[in-house]
Amino acid sequence: MIRIKQAIIVEGRYDKIRLSSLVEAVIIPTNGFGLYKDRETAELIKALAKKTGIIILTDSDSAGFRIRSHLRNIIKEGEVINCYIPDVYGKERRKNSPSKEGKLGVEGMTGEALLEAFRKGGVLADDVPERENPITKVDLMDLGYIGAENSAERRRELQRRLGLPERLSANMLLELLNISYTREELKSL
Repeated sequence: MIRIKQAIIVEGRYDKIRLSSLVEAVIIPTNGFGLYKDRETAELIKALAKKTGIIILTDSDSAGFRIRSHLRNIIKEGEVINCYIPDVYGKERRKNSPSKEGKLGVEGMTGEALLEAFRKGGVLADDVPERENPITKVDLMDLGYIGAENSAERRRELQRRLGLPERLSANMLLELLNISYTREELKSL
């Protein structure tokens, strides 16, 4: 069992149950889009962001990204860490059919995939040094990942190779690259 000091924000109770078997942490389910009307949960999440920091771990489908975006919009102070699960197609055991986009959610991920999401987000690193020479948008432009012909497809291919969800924006990709890779490592990819 791994102890995580930040509160982990997930979409639903089954996600919470899945994570509870892997990590010791405060885990708050948003109840999906119920968060939009649930002021108490929203205030709790904002308070936790200020006090301990939060980790957002939603599904890699459009609903998960909308919830993630909503959280980023309501949290004005505190630490917010985004962790992403990879796009894995299939269906959760408890469900009769796959999700609308056919992707597994947090509850359907293997324990290793979830721990890897935390590692890539910098959560499980003992001491993450400050990057002296971070990867910038200019680097992404020079490598053809933004602002070039077929850049969106090149970005999606890079994300697939790195086990990241396809819906990442260029800004989210940049954030994750800076946690996990140096400029030289990115160029070699």
